[in-house]
Formats: sequence, C-alpha cells, structure tokens
Amino acid sequence: MLVSSALPAVTATAFNPPSIDEFFPDAFWLVGTPLAINRVIFVRLIITAVLALMLVLSARAPKLVPGRWQSCMEMLFGFVRTNIAEEMLGGKARKYVPLITIIFLGVFFMNATGVIPGLQIAATSIIGMPLIYAVVAYVAFIVAGIKEQGAGHYFKTSLMPAGVPKPLYVLLTPIEFFSTFIIRPFTLTVRLLANMISGHLLLALCFVATSFFFFEASAALKGFGALTLLMGFAFTLFELFVAALQAYIFALLTAVYINLSISEH
Repeated sequence: MLVSSALPAVTATAFNPPSIDEFFPDAFWLVGTPLAINRVIFVRLIITAVLALMLVLSARAPKLVPGRWQSCMEMLFGFVRTNIAEEMLGGKARKYVPLITIIFLGVFFMNATGVIPGLQIAATSIIGMPLIYAVVAYVAFIVAGIKEQGAGHYFKTSLMPAGVPKPLYVLLTPIEFFSTFIIRPFTLTVRLLANMISGHLLLALCFVATSFFFFEASAALKGFGALTLLMGFAFTLFELFVAALQAYIFALLTAVYINLSISEH
C-alpha cells in the first residue's frame, strides 16, 4: 500500500505528473481523531523507531576493540563532534555535542526516507518536522546565550551591538531582532522543506515518466523510458547526497547560532 501510494497514477490516455497533493495523503488509521495517521506520519514513526534502536544498540555493551557496527557509529559521532561542534564552538563544544548529534542524525534519517523503497517520501517534506527541528535549534541558542551571559546581557548584546552610535539603535535594534529571532528559524525551516519537496517531485517525475513511456506511450517514444529510468537512479543517489548535506547544514547552523549566542559581540 505504501509503495503504490508513493507515486501518482498514470492513466492509459494521459501522463499525470506528480503534484503537491502527494504530500497530503488521506489518513488510514485513527481516522477522524486528533491522532489520525497518514502515510507521512507513519514514515516518521518508522524512522524514529529505527533511529532509536540504532542508538540503543550502539550504546549497549561497547567494546574496547570495536566491531564494525560500533566503529561505524563511533565514526559518525566523531564526525559530528569534530567537524561540526568543535569546529564551530571550540573548547565549549562538549556540552552541546549531544544536541547537535541528535539534530544531525534526526534530520538525516528523516530526509533519507525519500529514497528508501516502500517509504519513498521524505519525512521532512511536510513543514511540521522541519519546523520542530528549527524550534529546537531556536530554543537551544537562546537558552545557551542566557546561561552563558545572563538574560539581560544576552538580549542587550544581541539587539544592541557594541560600538554603534546610540541614535542608530532606533534603526539597528529592530533589524537585529528580526534577523536573529525571526529570520533564523524561518530560514532553517524553509531551506530544509524546499529541498525535500523538490527532491521528491523530481524522483516521482522520473519514475512516473518511465512507467508512462514503457507501458502507455507509442512505440516511437518507448526509448525515452530508458533515459528517464537512468535519470531516476541518478536523482536517487543525488537525493541521498542532499539528505546528508541538508542534515550537515542544519546541524552546522545550529552550532553557529549557539556560538554567536555564547560569544560576546
């Protein structure tokens, strides 16, 4: 059921390209209740359970000489700690490593569902999930700033940068407020959402076109099916790369915002 509903239908008479309606499927469980579950929510539940299981297995009975699984997980954790947290936060990175690691892994796994057979839609292609991660990052950098500098000093340095003539604060403070406390969570959300939506639509278009050319088009056009199939596989690899890249960017920006909050300007 999940596979068949992942792609738009192709009729015998026309080519039906993917549309935005794919991201709003009907509920199939607990229908009519506030807890109604559709395919996107179901994918989120599955990948959350998989990620939680992986983290539990990686933390259970670690060995001094790690096996393949433990080595892979340690390499992944080390990448986040060294290349994101420590790169941005330096000596203050340690206390923020768990948060940044969870953000990186969560965003990557939610993104990667777009190329997993049987799931075939990114769990971050609906605004709810990107918004939740953006809110977590938003709260994290504000709380970090308040803990490090105190509430009064943090908001003062954020909204009234030092070295600026006082009359300019009338103009500068609203701009700083808007850019720091409004634009940051908005751009985090929209960047991730837009990439996942466009990636899914490209993949769906390639494979729906393949089906159309192979089974519905005239004999003269069937050769195009091989081309769209090849493009579909190429876009699948590219989408997996984008899934990792967007997770890296999201975690990196979270670390950058935390660093800006805990550093006096």
